[in-house]
Amino acid sequence: MDVTTIIIGALAGIVLGFIIAKLLEKGKASRTIGNAKKEASSILKNARAEGENIKKDKIFQAKEKFLELKAEHEKVIINKDKKISEAEKRTRDKESQISGELSKNKNLNNQLSNKLKEVEHRREFYEKKQSELEKLHKSQVQQLEVISGLSAEDAKSQLLESLKETAKTDAMAYMQTTLEEAKLTAQQEARKIVINTIQRIGTEEAVENCVSVFNLESDDVKGRIIGREGRNIRALESATGVEIIVDDTPEAIILSCFDSVRREVARLSLHKLVTDGRIHPARIEEIVRKTEKQIEQEIVEVGKRTVIDLGIHGLHPELIKAVGRMKYRSSYGQNLLQHSREVAKLCGVMAAELGLNTKLAKRAGLLHDIGKVPNTEAEVETPHAILGMQWAEKHGEKPDVCNAIGAHHDEIEMKTLIAPVVQVCDAISGARPGARRQVLDSYIQRLKDLEDIAFGFGGVQKAYAIQAGRELRVIVESEKVSDDKAAQLSFEISQKIQTDMTYPGQVKVTVIRETRSVNVAK
Repeated sequence: MDVTTIIIGALAGIVLGFIIAKLLEKGKASRTIGNAKKEASSILKNARAEGENIKKDKIFQAKEKFLELKAEHEKVIINKDKKISEAEKRTRDKESQISGELSKNKNLNNQLSNKLKEVEHRREFYEKKQSELEKLHKSQVQQLEVISGLSAEDAKSQLLESLKETAKTDAMAYMQTTLEEAKLTAQQEARKIVINTIQRIGTEEAVENCVSVFNLESDDVKGRIIGREGRNIRALESATGVEIIVDDTPEAIILSCFDSVRREVARLSLHKLVTDGRIHPARIEEIVRKTEKQIEQEIVEVGKRTVIDLGIHGLHPELIKAVGRMKYRSSYGQNLLQHSREVAKLCGVMAAELGLNTKLAKRAGLLHDIGKVPNTEAEVETPHAILGMQWAEKHGEKPDVCNAIGAHHDEIEMKTLIAPVVQVCDAISGARPGARRQVLDSYIQRLKDLEDIAFGFGGVQKAYAIQAGRELRVIVESEKVSDDKAAQLSFEISQKIQTDMTYPGQVKVTVIRETRSVNVAK
């Protein structure tokens, strides 16, 4: 009984414990569910609040974006309206301008028609007056014919015959008297003076040509002178204006130019470049500039030596420089300095024979052709005798010398005895056999005329006639002449040559426009 009671009590305790545990578990579960419900409602509440805030932010951002797009759209519309208004304004201005031009043209047309009517009226008036004058003249001639009994042609013929006979008789009488007096007094003495003068002056002939030969040590130098793709030889030709001919001639290069100064500059420049060994376009331009300065100094030295040799003192420095420039000029193929020295010596001898001032005669003989070496292109148009006289007057020469210079080609009246002496000596120097060549001078003049035609156009910096006048190379200023203008300039120069000059064959006109950009690194 005790065991059964214990078991029953134990079972009852277990059942009671189980029931209590279940009750406790159920209460805990209900509390957990309640807490979960509270937490879920709190989360839902927070989520709803956050959703509302996000919704409000998105709506606000959408409104801002809409306002921004609306403002940009309004700006675009305003700019378009502004452009449209400006276009309308320009159109109105163009319309007003066109209307103004039309009214102006209409007025000009009216004025022109009025002028034409006036000119036509005047022409009719003048024609009427002309016919009246002709009628009046015919009536006067008819009256004179009736009064004189001769026609107008008969009267004119008789008057001309009478004047011819009278003038011929007087001229023959004067010529006979003058010739007889001259034969009696001057013939023998003049022959004596001229023969003595020619015999006492002996000079070598100096005939200039247009070609110089530059000798080389070996043919290897030719390639360096030509340069890569010919750039060196082109730079040298462009800087000096001399045509450089490199052919199969062994150890020689030919320099061709009608201007002996340019030819000498090219020869000396080539000598310096070959000696130095550095041959490139920049070096070529530098050497050419230095050589030109050297030639200028040499011209002054030649002038000084010439006046010292002839015993001429007190000559102005500019005239001395002009005398030096004569070395590089020719007259009909005769070297101008040699010719002037010869004329000076002839004048001195002839003046001594005639009892005149030998120093003034020498001075006038030396300076008689200085007008052939002008300083500027504008002075080329003036006759060389007049130009030389103007220079002499400008630099303080005596009137006798100035008159002799200006009158040695009879362009002004001879006022002193020295003037005919200079004229005769000039003729003696140029008339001896071999002294002059007319063909060479006309050829050189043609080349100079070619260059002068190019200088007559605007923007031309340099002009060189090369290849015996078959090509004219023109270098223009890039700032003043564009590429299109260069082509047009070439055409205009060729047309000018074609209309103004006479020449055999064809003349090629090449216009060169070079642009350089130079900066200095410091």
